[in-house]
Amino acid sequence: MKQLLILFSFIFILGQSLFSQEETLDYAYLKCQYHHTYLKDTLDVDTFDDLFILQIGKSISKFYSYYTFQMDSLRKTSDGESVWKELFARSLDDLNQHRDRKRFLNSFPRTRSATFVYKNYPSGKMTVANGIRNDSFIYQDTLNAQHWQVKDSTKTILGYECQKAESDFRGRRWTAWFSPDIPVNNGPWKLGGLPGLILEAYDVGKHYYFLIVGIESVTQEPIIFSRGSTGKVKFRDVSRRELLKAKMSQLRNSRSIMSAESGIPFGNDRPVYRDLIERDYR
Repeated sequence: MKQLLILFSFIFILGQSLFSQEETLDYAYLKCQYHHTYLKDTLDVDTFDDLFILQIGKSISKFYSYYTFQMDSLRKTSDGESVWKELFARSLDDLNQHRDRKRFLNSFPRTRSATFVYKNYPSGKMTVANGIRNDSFIYQDTLNAQHWQVKDSTKTILGYECQKAESDFRGRRWTAWFSPDIPVNNGPWKLGGLPGLILEAYDVGKHYYFLIVGIESVTQEPIIFSRGSTGKVKFRDVSRRELLKAKMSQLRNSRSIMSAESGIPFGNDRPVYRDLIERDYR
């Protein structure tokens, strides 16, 4: 596993260099890491997980999956396929030894969330890029659209004293814990607008959950507008609700779609017992 971590670090550093050739929007002075989990099924306790990076610059911030960035970086290299096969083979050996499926899924580069959130880009708005299978989409959204109610409750996260806030946002009731000691009105995903950085956030039932696991000051780290592994992805302009409907359709018809694309029968589509993070698309 130590060798895997060294390779992962190399991929991340290489990716920063490769992506720096794309459009630079701003330069980050603060970088946060958020562990994210969400339920695979509301009838099951098993979860998917991801690691998100929040880069915060003087004007613009970017929120994206570290693992997706890692995979895109690997694809940009000339020997990316062979490196991936080596990592995957090592992960299979580890799976055979430990029989730990979650450990296996976290031990080699693979694409996870395809969502990229750029706050205050353009000025006063938010740009969201997303992908569904081989298609890429983009739309503009409202910046700091939550109407928070700050509560008296407090707790400590990563050594920072945090205060509780609650808001109804697009079909879910959100709880956020923010720290006035970090005077940045930002947070994970689309959440923000509080007098301090949001360190933890979750909806009722914790179907979607974000927890900060790292925060560091950085110097002149480029905030890049990502265009996928080729650096030349063309986005299709859509509305937010159009994209959400398309994502839900893909979830509900995933087996039919795979069968149509591959010619291989994958069986009937299964009922979906979970909903998107935003539920106001109906």
